[in-house]
Amino acid sequence: MEIPPKSPDGSEKSPQSKDLVTSNTASTLCMSSRSESVWTSASRSKWDIYHKPVIVVSVGAAIFLFGVVITSLSCFLPKNKKVYKMCGPAFLSLGLMLLVCGLVWIPIIRKKQKQRQKSQFLQSLKSFFFNR
Repeated sequence: MEIPPKSPDGSEKSPQSKDLVTSNTASTLCMSSRSESVWTSASRSKWDIYHKPVIVVSVGAAIFLFGVVITSLSCFLPKNKKVYKMCGPAFLSLGLMLLVCGLVWIPIIRKKQKQRQKSQFLQSLKSFFFNR
């Protein structure tokens, strides 16, 4: 095997290190980050912040109520009783799961919003004192 000649000052780099130097991983990571609102200072409305958990809670409540109706049909209609008894609890549990997930998601978002506000406040204080 032939070893490539080294320069006297050692400035020549291996092919792997050249790839690492020229890669754009840092800029790619910043562009693809999930929390782009950290980089932009645009204020968002309450609907923009809470629309996903509100939709999950609404869908969960609707599925839960549908499960209640189907389960109660098994008591009143003797025809297809086994189908109602099997599908009703499945819709009840799915609806309850979505409802609880949405209700837990809301306080998590509130906590993140408070942390973001504190972080922005501390960043503004740092920039005020250290940029003089």
